[in-house]
Amino acid sequence: MAENADTGRTGRTGWTGWTGGKNAFGDFAPGLVHYTDRVLFDEVWEREDLSKRDRSLVTIAALTALGKMDQLQFHLGFARQNGVTDEELQEALLHLAFYAGWPNGMGATGVLKRIVDERD
Repeated sequence: MAENADTGRTGRTGWTGWTGGKNAFGDFAPGLVHYTDRVLFDEVWEREDLSKRDRSLVTIAALTALGKMDQLQFHLGFARQNGVTDEELQEALLHLAFYAGWPNGMGATGVLKRIVDERD
């Protein structure tokens, strides 16, 4: 699908109403809030060429590989909302441990365990 020249969004109209950046930072970092809410979540996450489920798995792989456990906590929970099962997340993290490093895989699995324990 061709991109809209005005916005760069593919075949979308309107905004999702995402406010995670605003909720996290309020008026403290308006630029970061804008790019998080309007660009990343309203535009990039809404592109049609990958499902949100697939975007979640790609994001989890990147964050695990980089050892970004703070951001990973949100994205593991978000992946569950996007239809990725706990078993699939466990398997993805096991697989990533071999490619992203054992400590990163262990750390990510610990984050997932805390999420599952808290929400179940």
